[in-house]
Amino acid sequence: PDAFTAAGVGWALVEGILKAIFPILIIILMAIFSYDVLVESKGIEVIKNQFSSFSDDRGITVLMLVWGFGGLLEGMAGFGTAVAIPAAILISLGYKPLFSALVALIANTVPTGFGAVGVPVITLCNEVAPGGTASSEAICQISSYTVLQLSPLFIILPFIILMLTDHSRRAWLKNALLAVWVGGVSVGVQYVVAHYLGAETPAIIGSVAAILAIIVYARLFAPKKKTGNEQHYTWGETLKAWSVYLFILFFVLVSGPLFPDINQFLKTHLVSRIALPIYPEGTYFTFGWISNAGLMLFLGTLIGGLIQGLSLRQLLTVLARTVVKLRKTVLTIISLIALASIMNYSGMIMVIASALATTTGTFYPLFAPLIGAVGTFVTGSDTSANILFAKLQANVASQLNYADPNWLVAANTTGATGGKMISPQSIAIATAACDMQGKDGEILRSALPYAVMYIIVGGLMVFFSV
Repeated sequence: PDAFTAAGVGWALVEGILKAIFPILIIILMAIFSYDVLVESKGIEVIKNQFSSFSDDRGITVLMLVWGFGGLLEGMAGFGTAVAIPAAILISLGYKPLFSALVALIANTVPTGFGAVGVPVITLCNEVAPGGTASSEAICQISSYTVLQLSPLFIILPFIILMLTDHSRRAWLKNALLAVWVGGVSVGVQYVVAHYLGAETPAIIGSVAAILAIIVYARLFAPKKKTGNEQHYTWGETLKAWSVYLFILFFVLVSGPLFPDINQFLKTHLVSRIALPIYPEGTYFTFGWISNAGLMLFLGTLIGGLIQGLSLRQLLTVLARTVVKLRKTVLTIISLIALASIMNYSGMIMVIASALATTTGTFYPLFAPLIGAVGTFVTGSDTSANILFAKLQANVASQLNYADPNWLVAANTTGATGGKMISPQSIAIATAACDMQGKDGEILRSALPYAVMYIIVGGLMVFFSV
């Protein structure tokens, strides 16, 4: 820190810009591009109608939209889509705006750690890894730790959503059983995927599993949908509407640890390495041009968009609109990552870590998720919270001599997912989607008790399992 000169600040800034673009911003842009293509092709309308037309049970409909479909949107795209779309669909089905906003915000929590094909957790792992690039083993370990720390909330949150939908006394048992069933399937599948495949697909595959679990429950126990004006789609129309997400999932899985030969080839070919002056000798900033999730998102979206009838010109136009739309997000993320790099190299994070470790002592794990939650509340992004505080958590774990510091590192994203519920960005998205301009405070007051409960549960899980 004493030798951290103006040149050092400049090179830390360069490192922050490189980290922001390769691959975080590429993945974010491609994730939103995939959703924008669905809007352009009208494929999203087919998907929305399918999710809202198979049962008259209000609880099943709400859980399917905000927990199942919302989780899938978060895993594929993230950045507000999982709040805006389910909430808007619920309102179109006759649900009250405040209710629609609240249940969408509550559901858009546990999947956000693995949102946009795992960007937040992968970023978290890279921030604490030597050389800035985490191994597959470290990503799998921290991913599975995150799921374990969140495990009670996988059941608690669906139960809360169901009770908000129907809080009559006769619904208690039904809601509890459905929450245990769907939550149990969600957490089980996400843990297995996180442990063996890493951070890219737990939210995606876990949400698909949750959707299937809800369908099974609906077929066995729920009242059948009364015949009405609902639209029916052929298998061809369904596959066409889902083609973007299906191809994305295909490319992500094929390029991942499930196929080690392909994974190794992609990671060792077309890799750029940059030796920055602030790095120790032999250490490089690396970026794989054909191994990053952004390319998989782009390929899946491109092929899916062509299948849905869009021309290459239309797809490139949508991509350009997406880039322009996210220009403020680009600047924000570059600024945050540059700030985090400067704080790290100047020793600021080490000083803050020392103060926290001294103040809280052995009780620090209880507060670790709160730090992540504050990061998300301030920045509006789980990814940004992990950028800001990942090294802080790792440094505190080191100073307190924890045998496995990755448990505390994972706690940052555990808390960050809870802060997402009440972040101004999420509240603003819910306000816009539900046409509740000027009612931001009302939505925040409704969500705040659930966010506090969420962070407390996360803190207890981290503390008693450390």
